[in-house]
Amino acid sequence: MITNNIEPYGDVDLKMLQELTEADGISGCEKEVSRVMKKYLENYADEISYDNLGSIIGLKKGEADGPRVMIAGHMDEVGFMVRDIDDNGYIKLIPVGGWWGHVLPSQAMVITTEDGRKIKGVIGSRAPHGMNADEKSKVIVPMNLFMDLGVENKSEVEALGVKIGDMITPDTKFEVMNNPNYLIGKAWDDRIGAAVAIDVLKELKKSAHKANVYAVGTVQEEVGLRGARTATHNIKPDIAFALDVTTAKDTPMDKGDIKLGGGVILSILDSSTLANNGLLQKLEEICERLGLDINYDCMVAGGTDAGNIHKTFEGVITMTLSIPTRYMHSHRLVIHRKDYVQTVKAIAEFCKVIDNNMLDEIQKVKR
Repeated sequence: MITNNIEPYGDVDLKMLQELTEADGISGCEKEVSRVMKKYLENYADEISYDNLGSIIGLKKGEADGPRVMIAGHMDEVGFMVRDIDDNGYIKLIPVGGWWGHVLPSQAMVITTEDGRKIKGVIGSRAPHGMNADEKSKVIVPMNLFMDLGVENKSEVEALGVKIGDMITPDTKFEVMNNPNYLIGKAWDDRIGAAVAIDVLKELKKSAHKANVYAVGTVQEEVGLRGARTATHNIKPDIAFALDVTTAKDTPMDKGDIKLGGGVILSILDSSTLANNGLLQKLEEICERLGLDINYDCMVAGGTDAGNIHKTFEGVITMTLSIPTRYMHSHRLVIHRKDYVQTVKAIAEFCKVIDNNMLDEIQKVKR
């Protein structure tokens, strides 16, 4: 796209964001995404490991007895799997994660085969001609949709290597929009959180810190926060941040205080987590000291990896930081550079200053 003369906010690795958002990886099939994360974590982490579900963990070491801080962004995106192939070569779908039927008809999708081939197609839709008003007003159930590969029969589909259970994801390319602060792509939910985790380690490479900081790309968040649980058992953190998106309320469809370009969003609560009061207070202090913009979010529907992290062991000090996003769980999501950059700065500064004395202060707020 042609951009205007507006200066983009902050230092952002657009190549990394492009690679993360364009990688295909529904819940349970995140390997392509974890390879991208590994490529960038290798530049900043002292150690890289995986848990048995596939979550990737990059450790930036501090002092041996320093606090353990976990920063988790989930790698999986919403998508589909091949449920069936009919005799005419049409692909029946089963959703993986939440979809609204309105956003799907006539959209391009791609099937990733077992051997890594990318097979493109389109979600079928009806022409409005001849449809009655009642039919036009109904939302199609995603399970009733199908994918058209442009073939004549089932044999041609099988010749392409497509099998039942193959991953299906939106066929969407990353772009910088007309104002260069606005970035469009698929899977910002939650590749932008994974990117924040990587960039926090990048920031820590420039300075000494006592904390042992774990940048984590979790798996299977969209189907039940599953990877967060196993990664937490692996790390045994003292403090954890879940990084995720929240709904931007700055469009004609959604009205509210959360908007793109507003800065840091501290999540007070969602349907599965209440922010730890002591941790919330420390983040507020850090944002004020750095001159970052502070916003608050209360998301009554939906949750983040924090929902499983904070309930692990005898309890983990946890909260969520959110990136506002337009058009979640669709082919094209929009985010703003400022929100991303300020979130990285806030968490990186926390990781620089946290020590065992501060950890004790935070813990005492709940005692």
